[in-house]
Parts: sequence; C-alpha cells; structure tokens
Amino acid sequence: MTSALFTPLKVGSVTVPNRIGMSALTRSRSSATVPNDIQKEYYDQRAAGGAGLIVTEAILITRQGTEWPDAPGIWNDEQVAGWKKIVDSVHSLGSKIYAQLWHVGRVAHPQAPEQLAAGTPVYAPSAISARGGKFRHIEGSPGYVTPTEVSDPTTLIALFKQAAVNAKKAGFDGVELHGANGYLIHQFLDSTSNTRTDQWGGSVENRARFALETLKAVIEVFGPDVAIKVSPAGGYNDMGMPLQETIDTFGYLLREADKLNLAYVCLARYSPWLDVQFDGKKRATPHDVPETYAPFLPSTQIWANTGYTPEEAETAVSSGKLAGVFFGMAWITHPDAGKRIQKGKPLDNQPDYATLYGAPGVDPAKGYTDYKAAEY
Repeated sequence: MTSALFTPLKVGSVTVPNRIGMSALTRSRSSATVPNDIQKEYYDQRAAGGAGLIVTEAILITRQGTEWPDAPGIWNDEQVAGWKKIVDSVHSLGSKIYAQLWHVGRVAHPQAPEQLAAGTPVYAPSAISARGGKFRHIEGSPGYVTPTEVSDPTTLIALFKQAAVNAKKAGFDGVELHGANGYLIHQFLDSTSNTRTDQWGGSVENRARFALETLKAVIEVFGPDVAIKVSPAGGYNDMGMPLQETIDTFGYLLREADKLNLAYVCLARYSPWLDVQFDGKKRATPHDVPETYAPFLPSTQIWANTGYTPEEAETAVSSGKLAGVFFGMAWITHPDAGKRIQKGKPLDNQPDYATLYGAPGVDPAKGYTDYKAAEY
C-alpha cells in the first residue's frame, strides 16, 4: 500500500516512523505486577512488526484490585526495571513507546488480592457503584461495590505524577493518561459517576478539573510528551450522559487540553462491543466521536482508534482528519500488523478469545506471542 500511513511524524519531541499505532491492550501476563520476559518478547515482536508508536497495556499507578489479574504496575523499582528492559528493546527495534497510566477508581474490588495487599479503600469521585463487574480471580460473581468518595482528589493526582516520574526513569518516550472506558479520570468527567458539590464536581468545568490538573501534573515531568485517551460515547463500565451534556463536557475538556501543548489526543470511537445493556437498554451515547470533537482540538494532533480498517485509516490520515490511527485487535493477532498493512497482506489470523487475558495453568505464550507472522 502506497500510503500516508507510512510517512514519519513528529509526536511530541520524538519522530515515529509511521502513523500505525499499537493501542493499549490489557493482556494480563505480568508476574505479580512486574513486567517480565514474555511481555518483552510480545512488545519486541510488534516493534519489529512495524508499530510506529506503541502504547503499553494500561499500567496501574498504585496497587489496586482490578478485574484483570496479572496487570502490570509502575509504583516500585522492580517494575521500573522490568519496563526499562522492554523500552530499551523496543527502541533498539526502531519503534517509540508510551506508557498508559491507569487508575481504575470505582471498578476495583476490595476482595481482589492487590486491593487487600494495598490495605486502602476503593476510591472514586463519589460513592456511586457501577453496575456490572466480572472479577476473574474472585469466586462467584461479586460485581462492583459502592466505592469510598475520595476526600482530596489531589492525592490521586500525585499518584499519576509519581507514575510519570517512574515512567521517565524507565525511559518511556511519553505517557498517555487513560481517560477512557469508565476508569478514574472518566468517572470524574461523567455526571452519572460524579455528583460532588465541591470544586471537583457539578459544573462541566469542575468535572473536567481532575483530568486537566492531572495532565498539568504529568506535563511537569514529561513536557510535550503527554497524551490522553478519551471515549466520550461511554457504555463500558456503566458510563454515559445524554448527548448534549456529553458534547458540552468533552468539548470543554478538549478545548482546554488543546492549550496544553499535548503530544496527541486519542479519540476512541463508539463500539457496540464495549457497550453494555442494563434493564433492556444500551448504556452508551453513540455519536461520531472524531467528527464531533476535532473542532475542539485545532492545535493538537488527533489519533483515533476502535475498529478502523487499514483502508479507513489511510483515508482518514491522507485527508488530514487524523494524524494517525491506533489498531487493537490487529496487533493482538498479528505480530507483524504494520508490515502486513504496508505490503498489502491480509490480517487473517483469528483471535483465540480463551487466552486473550491468559488463563491459570496455561502457558502465557499461548494466544500471546505464538500468533504467526506472514511470509515476506
């Protein structure tokens, strides 16, 4: 494919070799929160396979009882050392790599092993539980709990800043805040999960404050190499507001973020796969996310993801609508997705859903590093 996708691009302070990004993809392969050799092999494969900009799987900024067993962290020296091995290797293979920083907020569980080890409550903007919940490492179907309203949100912003300091030590090219999919930053933005009456809730400006102050805090560490991912359409993890309130909220957030000299903003499109149904009704607020929010970002690179085909990505980039596109499932199932797109080879490996997040007693390589590359 002759293509706009394969032109280099300056992202923040670094230049990526192409516009094909690898989206943050939770895979649950860390050893007790520490990145390991099988993860290094996985990222190496994808760097060698043509990923211009890799965003890591979501990295926990502090010990939390997530739905995902074996999720990696970045709060101690052992984790930083594990990530440094991966980052150095990805760089040697010609790719750039951002750390996605993650706090899950209300969708942690007090009985999950890491939450028990942390000895802290499940914190969120307000004491409102999300509906749903599936914890793979807790017996039965406990679902989400009513969280503890955090009294001082700046304590959580400080965790993001320290995680950015640690990511810098590990050599990452930048950091992407996980502001999508119903996790902590998204919970502050959404009026259904944030009913605070102080400066962190109520008005659009107050609900956006946490995201903007967190961005500013990590910019103090990484300068122009900071990004944020948002999913305004909601759905996943019981998120979503009426359409006009959604546009008002995310429009304000992105208009203010546009003033911060970010590396990029990633806009996640509406996905029926990530939508959920409660009481017979779909939870999300479907709308054209890139089209709706691009006008709020006149000075910021826009990347997008969720279900793009290579052809659709090429059109979006060549027309100037997007700077780049992050692919997800294509990179899970093809270690060489970038090369395949460049050479016009099909993305025809089938996903092994049973091992998407690993499985107890199963070789972690299965469904992770054993997908076949094409013949060239």
